[in-house]
Amino acid sequence: MLRALVLMLGDLPPSFLYGFALVFGLLWGSFLNVVIYRVPRGMSVVRPASRCPACETPIRPWDNIPVFGWLFLRGKARCCGAAVSPRYPLVEAIGGLLSVAIVHVLLAPLDPTTSLARAGAIYIADLALALGLVAAAFIDLEHMILPDEITLGGAVLGLATASLRDLAFVDSLLGAAVGFAVVWLPFIVIYPRLRGGAGMGLGDAKLLMLAGAWFGWGGALVVLCAGAVQGTFAAIGVLAVRGKIEEPEAVRLEREEIRKELAAMTPEERAEAEKELAEDPLAEEAGEGLGQARVAFGPFLALATLEYLFFGRAAVEAFFGWAGG
Repeated sequence: MLRALVLMLGDLPPSFLYGFALVFGLLWGSFLNVVIYRVPRGMSVVRPASRCPACETPIRPWDNIPVFGWLFLRGKARCCGAAVSPRYPLVEAIGGLLSVAIVHVLLAPLDPTTSLARAGAIYIADLALALGLVAAAFIDLEHMILPDEITLGGAVLGLATASLRDLAFVDSLLGAAVGFAVVWLPFIVIYPRLRGGAGMGLGDAKLLMLAGAWFGWGGALVVLCAGAVQGTFAAIGVLAVRGKIEEPEAVRLEREEIRKELAAMTPEERAEAEKELAEDPLAEEAGEGLGQARVAFGPFLALATLEYLFFGRAAVEAFFGWAGG
């Protein structure tokens, strides 16, 4: 399987390719932790340098080695002893594994005549997509928001790199439009008029727009269906184990802050603010039960998009080939 890639890169052994991919992915996975923490808080991802979230002490470079730094320190900050979330090594490990998977699943089978420049462009583009989806998933899990920097930026990247996937630019553009519309129209436009409350957030529509830009309208629909199925099973599982689905703590705290701000406003200002909040799905507390619980859908759309990136195109083509006889 690695023959094509080895031929493109000359005498480099496969172990070097995998090793490079792993280290490169781990390093970018470390940066993802910065993105996941800072972007929802409106902070720069460049400055200041990495520091302890508990005491703000700058983190030493050797303590910031992906995965191993956390393991050597046994999950605690060297500066103040505060517990460091296992999310940090998990995200770093995911970055490394995704990088290796892109080399193994997407680059290795390429035709030997594929240029090194094209193979490199495919690797960089697909890795950027994968890492962006991971960041979006973890941010949505914690804050129930999907930043435009990831969704819209990823959609633009998908349009710009359509030719790398042998997808016409028009088909990529149509896929983005369909992906956005299939969430926006029923859940953001129609649902509130029928039920009197917001159905899904606009971020989910933008994330599906990203999927459509990368994989066309058919890919967007597959991602939506796969995400919905996996999200439903996950919600049922959480209900079976815990008896209820709780909102993330960050969402509850933000709602409390908003209520404090509303209480300090004049009646006119409060009326205007409440009108804007009426369009926000997170403005009111969620109900209980599967039908009323509020579940972050972004992680399941992100997961389905990754599944389509690695396996979906071949599976869909095989299915339609079989169905067509």
